[in-house]
Amino acid sequence: MTCSMRDYLQHASALSERGVVFVTVTLIEPEGHVPQDIGAKAIITAAGLAWGTVGGGRLEARAIVHAQEMIARAETGLGSSHSHAQSIPPEIVRYELQRDLNMVCGGAATFFYEISTLPRWNIAVFGAGHVAQATVSLLSTFDCSLSCFDPREEWISRIVVRPNVRKVLAAEPAHAVAVLPAGTFFLCMSQGHATDLPIVREILRRGDAAFVGVIGSEPKARTLRSALVKDGFAKDVVARIRCPVGLPIGSNSPAEIAVSIGAQLLQERDAAAPQSR
Repeated sequence: MTCSMRDYLQHASALSERGVVFVTVTLIEPEGHVPQDIGAKAIITAAGLAWGTVGGGRLEARAIVHAQEMIARAETGLGSSHSHAQSIPPEIVRYELQRDLNMVCGGAATFFYEISTLPRWNIAVFGAGHVAQATVSLLSTFDCSLSCFDPREEWISRIVVRPNVRKVLAAEPAHAVAVLPAGTFFLCMSQGHATDLPIVREILRRGDAAFVGVIGSEPKARTLRSALVKDGFAKDVVARIRCPVGLPIGSNSPAEIAVSIGAQLLQERDAAAPQSR
């Protein structure tokens, strides 16, 4: 029995939108008495079989174990600060049913294992104004996981809708800093200095950000750094804040500011990546 591709895509999309890591197992070469047809699929998560079947019994049990081992290897890298860490390539495995699984029906089955993981490049945008909208729209085309926070419902609702974008209506955006992954790239572009400052304070208190960028002018940058030093943060820590954020290119239009920010984030991400990339 072959699976419905439409059903498969629906289940795979639902898991991806929920941020669940999963493995798709496809029967690509049945030989002899195998209890499924070529093209049969199953989706396996860390919890076990989530959808479909590639044969049931000992054969499927072995497939589930192998898929869960792939997921475990992938999840050891999910805390990395860039998207290329701990990549798990697809695998092809052939099982002889009698020799490998002690199944008397004989025959053999070859499975293709492909893992679907979350992007490991986490970016948090605080603010949903015109520049933030343009920036999130651009960044959402990258292989990253984006979160956007703003206390204004009418503005957060305008942020682009994409599978890798999470829109959060947050009455106190600074409180959201604590729940973001280590190695997050932070962009502060809220309503001004008064709302950016408490967010930056929380980011520096955590001490594990991969990047902290704040939109603004040079005078704003001096005011921000002065306030943080008065709060007791070390000058070398404060000096690492990128304000104004973005490369010195383009105009002051939201679209071109977004390009300058996107380019700077790519530059920072790739500078931190392993040299073997």
